Amino acid sequence: MPAPYRAVFFDLGGTLFSYSQIGRSANSPVLRAVKRLGVEAEPRAIGRAYRTASREAYLRHGKRAFYLHRDLFRDTFRAFARELGQEASEDYLDWFEAAQREAMLEQMVLREDCLPTLRALRERGLYLSIVSNIDDDYLFPLVEKSGLDKVLDHWTSSEEAKSCKPDRVFFELALQKAGVAPEQVLFVGDSPEHDIQGARNVGMTSVLIVEDGNPPPLQSGDVEVEPHHEIGSLSELLSLVE
Repeated sequence: MPAPYRAVFFDLGGTLFSYSQIGRSANSPVLRAVKRLGVEAEPRAIGRAYRTASREAYLRHGKRAFYLHRDLFRDTFRAFARELGQEASEDYLDWFEAAQREAMLEQMVLREDCLPTLRALRERGLYLSIVSNIDDDYLFPLVEKSGLDKVLDHWTSSEEAKSCKPDRVFFELALQKAGVAPEQVLFVGDSPEHDIQGARNVGMTSVLIVEDGNPPPLQSGDVEVEPHHEIGSLSELLSLVE
């Protein structure tokens, strides 16, 4: 018989937080960035340029065991300007980086069943933590403003770990903090490439959470890996830990 689960580790964006509201504002950083460049473009062309820039930047960074997301984002913003026929100044990149961070912190909202589910998991005696591919200046404010600091045992950024999922070093640090073995952990995330592949590689039970209409960002598209479980809401975890 497998060991009973003692911990549940969570990804952050697209898992505990929903991406459903991101970029839907007419005042979005991307649209403001286009105006700041003095470029006139149709919304479809803007979206296509940003997706191309994001993919190109991720392909340059994503195969590394560790990278800072601020560097990835600035690379994306620089490539985005070039897609629109412009060269980005350092002042422009500074502005875009700050505007994106401000928008993300404002627009990312917890899934409706997030806090009730985490409280129920804690009542079952499970150790709960976040293992997130993001820098500290995103992770800590999001945890604090949402109240997650009241229900989690720890939260770790890739910046702290000096490792980005699916690199095993990040998962091993989380295990060390929790004091549990890999087979005692459910790892919940929305990214097959980062969360599912990484968790399976170290022997955790993987759970893919799927949000209709909001595919996970920063995927190369080259990874095919099956999760142990697939869920559409966090509350479904309660039956998995029984």
